[in-house]
Amino acid sequence: MDARDRLILGLDVPTVGEAEALIRTLGETVSFYKIGYQLAFVGGLELAHDLVRDGKSVFLDMKLLDIDNTVAHGVENVAKMGVNMLTLHAYPKAMRAAVAAAKGSDLCLLGVTVLTSMDAADLVDAGYDTDPRSLVLKRAEQARDAGMGGIVCSAEESSAVRSVIGPDMALVTPGIRPAGSDAGDQKRVVTPGDAIRNGSSHLVVGRPIVKASDPLAAAKSILDEMALALSA
Repeated sequence: MDARDRLILGLDVPTVGEAEALIRTLGETVSFYKIGYQLAFVGGLELAHDLVRDGKSVFLDMKLLDIDNTVAHGVENVAKMGVNMLTLHAYPKAMRAAVAAAKGSDLCLLGVTVLTSMDAADLVDAGYDTDPRSLVLKRAEQARDAGMGGIVCSAEESSAVRSVIGPDMALVTPGIRPAGSDAGDQKRVVTPGDAIRNGSSHLVVGRPIVKASDPLAAAKSILDEMALALSA
């Protein structure tokens, strides 16, 4: 994969119209798009079908978690959409049900470990008696053993996670911020180049491109940084 295959643009905008305008602006520079809750509930799933039809890659960031039967049926229907990636929270039973449901399809299932907006204090508030890194590594191991296609984690942990999951699983890292940019509500952020060097296979970038005065130039700059890291 080259840098273009590894950059996932987060369509974190309030309307499908704004998403479509951004997609037109980025043209052939970006080929992989993430659709999450914000857009999914206002027509984003229909947009996903359109993107697949147009030859784009699509990552549905739905973070599924429910009883096994419900997760399995959801995954079965997502697989029929022809999208490339789907997230679910990295709970062992849910992951095993999802893997069984996706068998025979090309859908890459991603286990979400610890959200990049959470730090150690947030985990304590949520009732966990561990630190983010330890929990990420535990869930990465469980995802590997369940047969998942990949992991979502902060690029701060990607090198350690890569040593757990091996070379073949996808390692998708949000919370990517070019040097000097605002971290926003993210607490564990990494630059695009460092994320690649740490072992990330795909980088999810939203606000640094979406909110830029020139989104196309911002995307090209990030791709250049990724390409430089890949060639090192």
